[in-house]
Amino acid sequence: MENLPRGLPAPPPPGAAALPPGTYAGQVVLVTGGGTGLGKAIATEFARLGADLVIASRRAEQLEAARRELAAVPGAGRVAAAACDIRDPERVAEVFDAAEAALGLPDVLVNNAAANFPSPAEDLSPNAWRAVVDITLTGTWFMTREFGRRHLAAGTPGSIVNIGASYAWTGGPGFSHSAAAKAGVKSLVETLAVEWGPYGIQINGLVPGLFPHADMTEDIRGGLERAAPGARDARQPALRVGAPHELGWAATFLASPYARFVTGHTLVVDGANWQRRSVVAPEVVPVREQLGRGPFGG
Repeated sequence: MENLPRGLPAPPPPGAAALPPGTYAGQVVLVTGGGTGLGKAIATEFARLGADLVIASRRAEQLEAARRELAAVPGAGRVAAAACDIRDPERVAEVFDAAEAALGLPDVLVNNAAANFPSPAEDLSPNAWRAVVDITLTGTWFMTREFGRRHLAAGTPGSIVNIGASYAWTGGPGFSHSAAAKAGVKSLVETLAVEWGPYGIQINGLVPGLFPHADMTEDIRGGLERAAPGARDARQPALRVGAPHELGWAATFLASPYARFVTGHTLVVDGANWQRRSVVAPEVVPVREQLGRGPFGG
């Protein structure tokens, strides 16, 4: 037993391709939140497979640096960048117009942009609730709707990948706003797969586990920084965290010709972490206490 391997093996290194070279040659892929973090990791794998890319983000200052970086990926096609607040349907339409004029109608849409922060539900203001739901759910809907309407009008097939979260199934104490929004995103996947399948449009969800990267939210970053060396791996059933390019491989597969009969599905890439259960349940610690909040004052 002592010589048995521990945990899931490491993936091939960055730069390896999970699909044949040129799988996305001649196709246009639009990635929201594609200028940083996991969005950029996903965009990188599409670029490696020959895609023409459009990366969209609210943070315009990061887009040009990301565009140059993605254009330098071996095998990449053309790369364009567009500043976009996905909560604004008029701006969403303008981004599609610009993408279509520069590169062509996007064949693939990756809805990665989202907002999140931890808070007890009772502390959430109306504006805080709207800030998360409007970006994560409504913004995803605006992007999805624009993509679908253009393909329906053109009579062309397309593929959508929505980035989700495992608490769409389980609920997310401390993240009621995000959990509700992500449950809505998951429902969109399942609903539109049936509505749009007859027109050649497939839609799937992709749920990441723990993939450390530079663009992590402060609560995740703080938790990792407080953990003892090696503790982050020991807390995963796989006994390791994910590498961002593994998520990119999953996204490129779901949108590829090799997954054409996969639609309405949400793929979880987290080493089984969300399915973990303890034989003896740990003591319940109220969310307010976990977040260091004092008693609720009304």
